[in-house]
Amino acid sequence: MRGGDPRRRADAARRVSELFLQGAEGFRPDLIDLFDGVLTSLVPHAEIEARADLAERLSMLANAPRGLVGQFARDNEIAIAGPILRRSPVVDEQMLVEIASVQSQEHLLAMAERPTLSTGLTDVMVARGDRKVIRRTAGNAGAAFSSASYSTLVQRAGQDGVLTIRLGQRDDLSPDHLKELLSGSIDVIRRRLFQTVTPERQADIRQAMTVINGPSERVSRRDFGSALRTVQKLNREGALGEAALLNFAKALKYEESVMSLAAMTSVKVETLDRLISGDRFDPILIAGKAIGLEWATVRALILLRLGPNRTTAATEIEEARVNFARLMPSTAQRVVAFWKTR
Repeated sequence: MRGGDPRRRADAARRVSELFLQGAEGFRPDLIDLFDGVLTSLVPHAEIEARADLAERLSMLANAPRGLVGQFARDNEIAIAGPILRRSPVVDEQMLVEIASVQSQEHLLAMAERPTLSTGLTDVMVARGDRKVIRRTAGNAGAAFSSASYSTLVQRAGQDGVLTIRLGQRDDLSPDHLKELLSGSIDVIRRRLFQTVTPERQADIRQAMTVINGPSERVSRRDFGSALRTVQKLNREGALGEAALLNFAKALKYEESVMSLAAMTSVKVETLDRLISGDRFDPILIAGKAIGLEWATVRALILLRLGPNRTTAATEIEEARVNFARLMPSTAQRVVAFWKTR
């Protein structure tokens, strides 16, 4: 067979595979090793469909030939590697980590469905995985994460509401990571998460929000009457524009700044006030992009929202700048149009 016709080798692979599958449950370890040696030489000559079918059937067996299973698990074709990576009990952690370090996102996605995932494996998956991989891994109740991986996941969740909810639903998420997760999420995601978790986790969320907001924090009702008169006067004089808005923001005049932004976007001041005073910079970025503000003005509005006694990390400001640059005006304008209906 070794030097014969490839078609004969493929046919032999099929026949020997069937012979193994028929008696696999009763074979001794030495017979399984014998099949392993024969099949690892013959199977590569079979068609992809035949190998994928064999991989699917072997993935269910606890005594599948280790060499052949390893060969399938490392295959570039996800149709072949996928079933083995998803469920085969024969693949050990060392092999999984090795494959996760070099193979495609589809291979990582298949691994994310395994019944259990060790911290050593999830460290690699979190470091290399794209959004689909990260979401599926975070949603796997049998996955274990190191503290470092959890920190990375929480950071990525700041731009991914689905990931925020999946992380918030995990029983092994520490109180510190939960607080960090909630700090980086917007109100609508927090509410959605609260509705999907157990009563015990709801209590954890309430406690974390108390720490974030402070036990005595209350939402104050701002008086925009004076600001309205100031902005109306500027508008009559034709002086209401980005320069005036920037001056208000630099002077830390919150009411005048929000009222000016409301006039320039045609969004109700109450709506803008509620959005801007939230936990995220996004509403400022969206409003600014929708009316074509420069980054300097948007930055001043972000610093205004923080107030004179609060600071933010330079990395957060830089992240906001990058997000502002990437935001499409058409997208921002659609969001602002939605705000107008609220």
